[in-house]
Amino acid sequence: MIFDILTLFPEMFLSPLEESILGKACEEGLITVNLINIRDYAEGRHRVTDDYPYGGGKGMIMKPEPIIRGIKAIRSQHTETRVILMTPQGSPLRQEVAKRLAQLSRICLVCGRYEGVDERVRDFVHEEISIGDYVLTGGEVAALVVIDAIARLIPGVLGDKGSSEEDSFSQGLLEYPQYTRPREFEGRKVPEVLLSGDHQTIEQWRRREALRRTWERRPDLLAKTELSKEDQELFDELKGSSGTR
Repeated sequence: MIFDILTLFPEMFLSPLEESILGKACEEGLITVNLINIRDYAEGRHRVTDDYPYGGGKGMIMKPEPIIRGIKAIRSQHTETRVILMTPQGSPLRQEVAKRLAQLSRICLVCGRYEGVDERVRDFVHEEISIGDYVLTGGEVAALVVIDAIARLIPGVLGDKGSSEEDSFSQGLLEYPQYTRPREFEGRKVPEVLLSGDHQTIEQWRRREALRRTWERRPDLLAKTELSKEDQELFDELKGSSGTR
């Protein structure tokens, strides 16, 4: 997977892309991240990339010419590149979106700044993505989130394929509770079922707890998840034991 990042601040990506799983993925060539400074496509002595908004208003708007030139330069060499604008106005980043994008070979992430980008930039992108209902100082942090969410779905990045398949949201539910040593800490014990060695019972417990956690914390996810017959039976047991019908 190749990521082309159009940004005014390429240095913001350096440390995150050198550490942990992303750093290893880059070293092993599983992902490649090209950092492209939008100023390289600006004209004039000062390489200006922003200007005042027509109609008045506070703040500055990113000019269309440098961004669109950058997009065109990338797509002229790699026509298969999917161009994505990072913006709070975009569609929410969800696990299914990350899975879809992980099937692509090349993605260009455009990072806005200031009060946003000139509206005409939108005519040159394929889609817009938001990582949440809040506003950041720029699209760089959001782009890093997108890179991380996609990269971990690429074969070989996590090592164990099952790691990503059991994550929260991967199957429409939040992840079940996890424990490690010690068996007891400050009076809090690891559930006995996890020490039983009975793998079938453990899997059933994990599924029940995933359903319970999702029901308690994100009932909206349950409303969108098609439960199997076994899951529905477990869920009915949970509702019955809580006195809710």
